[in-house]
Amino acid sequence: MTEISPFRIEIPQAQLDDLHARLDLTRWPDELPGVGWSYGVAKGYLKELTRYWRHDYDWRRHEAQLNEFPQYITEIDGARVHFLHVRSPREDALPLIVTHGWPGSVAEFLRIIGPLSADFHLVLPSIPGYGFSGPTTETGWNVQRVARAWAELMRRLGYERYVAHGGDWGAPISRELGRVDAGHVLGVHVTMIAGAAAGADLTGDEKLRVAGRTRYQRELSGYSAVQSQRPQTLAYALTDSPVGQLAWIVEKFQEWTDSRNVPEDAVDRDQLLTNVMLYWLTGTAGSSARFYKESAATWFRAPEPSPTPTGVAVFPRDLVLPIRSQAERSNNIVHWSEFDRGGHFAAMEVPEELVGDIRKFAGSLR
Repeated sequence: MTEISPFRIEIPQAQLDDLHARLDLTRWPDELPGVGWSYGVAKGYLKELTRYWRHDYDWRRHEAQLNEFPQYITEIDGARVHFLHVRSPREDALPLIVTHGWPGSVAEFLRIIGPLSADFHLVLPSIPGYGFSGPTTETGWNVQRVARAWAELMRRLGYERYVAHGGDWGAPISRELGRVDAGHVLGVHVTMIAGAAAGADLTGDEKLRVAGRTRYQRELSGYSAVQSQRPQTLAYALTDSPVGQLAWIVEKFQEWTDSRNVPEDAVDRDQLLTNVMLYWLTGTAGSSARFYKESAATWFRAPEPSPTPTGVAVFPRDLVLPIRSQAERSNNIVHWSEFDRGGHFAAMEVPEELVGDIRKFAGSLR
């Protein structure tokens, strides 16, 4: 089946009523005094955010905002694929496929769609298992399979030559897309990139980045271990408790953004909650977590070389910072930018900087 059908988000009111009832009946845990965020999400912060979600956040307004963009559904390799397709007013615009990661979604890109669509025909898919592309119904949906699905999606849309951008899981998916569809991908732009193992010839700054990776593995990667090993067990809690789902996601926005005290120092509160809603309303906590288990087998392998021109944008508060000398061993790095602010969710935190870097990279490919 290759049919592409228009799609519109229309959440039944009963789902919103159920959410409100669950929020009203939240059973709160205790909390040690004075520990802040060091044991996880601070209770006082989460209670206030939950109050706002229940009484002030207006899903219908944000649903309408999402529906301002043309959306479609198709089936690729047995999976439902939801995507936004925003064509530029410029007929000669370059196609650009933009991929999110976890705990992101297409809502992550709301602040960059308008600016980018001035210069690009945009395709913004939801990864199978995420949002309206979920849940998946079989095993095997990993980075490589999604990249092949994206190549097929771009073929169906009639795009012969295009550019790919992504962060988080969207980065390795975009990189792999550049490998498996190298004849059609002009270039790949990412905000994260893996490299070969560290050597003894690292600079002082590079050694600090290696130390940051070590800290991430030691202190900040518990979510990844759970999702890559026992995603089904986690799914019961997150699918039943909206506050549980909120806490699981908002912790990452606290740790991975260029924020001072709370995530809203770096990202818009309503946009953050809209992102959470796309997990809650579609019941995809489990299927999005499964992506970790499906892809974990390739984490510690040396990356396959990629000949595709690659650009990297580095934001200082990302969860791990790439090292150019390592990335160059298996990637054709033609563009590298280092920014002085921003974090993991650059499209939400510093959209102007991200848009400008994508434009600069893509302009160098023409």
